[in-house]
Amino acid sequence: MSAAVTDDQVKLYYEESGEGSAIVFVHEFGGDHRSWEPQMRFFARRHRCVTFAARGYPPSDVPADFTDYSQKRAVDDIIAVMDAAAIEKAHVVGLSMGGFSALHFGLDHPDRAHSIVVAGAGYGAEKEFEAYFRDVSLDVARQFEVQGSKEFAKTYSLGASRVQFQNKDPRGWRQFAEELGQHSALGSANTMRGVQARRPSIYDLEDRLKVMTVPTLVMVGDEDDHCLQPGIFLKKTVPSSGLFIAPKTGHTLNLEEPELFNRMLSEFLAQVEAGRWGVRDARALPSEIMKTS
Repeated sequence: MSAAVTDDQVKLYYEESGEGSAIVFVHEFGGDHRSWEPQMRFFARRHRCVTFAARGYPPSDVPADFTDYSQKRAVDDIIAVMDAAAIEKAHVVGLSMGGFSALHFGLDHPDRAHSIVVAGAGYGAEKEFEAYFRDVSLDVARQFEVQGSKEFAKTYSLGASRVQFQNKDPRGWRQFAEELGQHSALGSANTMRGVQARRPSIYDLEDRLKVMTVPTLVMVGDEDDHCLQPGIFLKKTVPSSGLFIAPKTGHTLNLEEPELFNRMLSEFLAQVEAGRWGVRDARALPSEIMKTS
């Protein structure tokens, strides 16, 4: 078992496969390192792929105090895994909670990122829902503690942006729900309190995002309602970004539509590595409707 040790002495379990330029996959709140299996198998043919369990997700350590969890700490944990695996620079691919971490990684460590993928990121970012998101995050934390992961997973796995996965792929969704039920209740509660409920809104990062030039792919499902507008905001704000919207798709993009996800990610990585994913052409003025002179 490979493990990285953070500067606060938390062990983080990670797995790797393949050779080539490195990709680090960062999972969502409802998933863990196993959630990237369709991507680990596909991209290991051409890349060195790494997936890890975030703090609070066994077999990684589960710190008992929620103050040991934060958005900054989540980014630092990516660095710890990369350092342990002797990876100087990587494509960092994150979904949801992991997408927020990938975005902050691009802001804080651009020298360590070949590119970033921000998939399904936006919950709590919409300014009008900030207070509600904090409150519901704390309620989710309580439910994990009161009901336990196995029981509360039956509710959490049927969220408004999860049922698309269930409808398309009942077997795949069932595996997702079962794995969610195996999570540490303490780790899930502390992650909700320490990371989800306290992270800054994407909109509060606007000034920094405007000058971020790390090649960025934003991916979102069109039925992942609370990620759609934040995704469009990122496209309009990050000069080196592209936006992909998957039709009739919810939150768990990489599992719900693995072939489509892999195809888009593969094309993005190829363009980045060929030096063909640049900033937006200055002539593409958002204010211009038609050119007359």
